[in-house]
Amino acid sequence: MVSPKLAIISVLTLVPFLFINNKSDAASYYPSGLHGDSAQVAPFASQKVNLSVYYASLSQPSATFIVKNLEQIFHSNLIDIINLQLVPWANAYVNKTNQSLICQNGPDECELNSLETCALNVWNDVSKHYALIYCFEFLAIEGRHKNWKDCFSQLDLPEEPVLNCYTRANGTEIGQKYINETAPLKFLPLVMVNNESIGKEYENFTRYVCEAYRGTPVPAACNATFIWK
Repeated sequence: MVSPKLAIISVLTLVPFLFINNKSDAASYYPSGLHGDSAQVAPFASQKVNLSVYYASLSQPSATFIVKNLEQIFHSNLIDIINLQLVPWANAYVNKTNQSLICQNGPDECELNSLETCALNVWNDVSKHYALIYCFEFLAIEGRHKNWKDCFSQLDLPEEPVLNCYTRANGTEIGQKYINETAPLKFLPLVMVNNESIGKEYENFTRYVCEAYRGTPVPAACNATFIWK
């Protein structure tokens, strides 16, 4: 079987071409029933590094980080040593008058935040929810975020679980919880490694992950000389 890491690499590589060519056979690039590669020795869960990303779905720096930087963990072995937590709704707030949620970049961002929250909530499999969020953020970078529904068909992912969550306002309810637990941020995205902010060094998050990791085996990416500069 194809490993989740290899499957998501295929998805991330092909997303731009899927939208250009409008391929109808996207399912062939996203196999179901994914399993890990048994040839590799997985690190103990307690040894994994917690990588948390607080972002807003229509924030250009956030979208760029998710699409162009964060995908590195799937192209190397880093995903094997990371517990990835994506947290949308950064810098949104609750209107005290009617309890509605107000987003920094307007109602469209609230919609996309809700959808991404639902994807995270209904799919524990990182290879599924990250692929969908990557697709949404790819469209956001290009100013085509209103076409978010195309991502389900292009990735051959079932839309019903996410849309059911969205229409029931579960994404907004969870979003309010995120907002209440997150202080306003001075810049986005906020990237935390083992609950410690790495500030404006977020593009170099790989170095911080490798420095924090204490398990074995050590991914090849952590042995690369550029990590330790």
